[in-house]
Amino acid sequence: MISLTDSQKIGMGLTGFGVFFLFFGMILFFDKALLAIGNILFVAGLSFVIGLERTFRFFFQRHKIKATGFFLGGVLVVLIGWPIVGVVLEVYGFFLLFRGFFPVAVGFIRRVPVLGYLLNLPGISGLVDKVGESNTMV
Repeated sequence: MISLTDSQKIGMGLTGFGVFFLFFGMILFFDKALLAIGNILFVAGLSFVIGLERTFRFFFQRHKIKATGFFLGGVLVVLIGWPIVGVVLEVYGFFLLFRGFFPVAVGFIRRVPVLGYLLNLPGISGLVDKVGESNTMV
């Protein structure tokens, strides 16, 4: 079992609330306030979970500058008040930032009984294979 420090537990809670507020903000037709709160909680929670220095090193690696610009630029655009444009920028930046993690996640999900079956359905398997093999940074 993985043991977590108190700050990592707080970070998991903040990240979970951030994802909840982001999801709820999108459900409620891109509500600016909920999306802004979700963004702030998500980034703060990530910093608590992995630490400030590792968060900074993750976002500001030389080959991830473009992805970081899109992600943090999207957060800024949401905070300014253009939620749809900001969320589009954030999603693009998120996919660029975490592209290297997708093959690991797809491999794990394929071993889960019900989800693995769903990922192997004819219409979905091609898309999942394409996402699962993309581990290079553009």
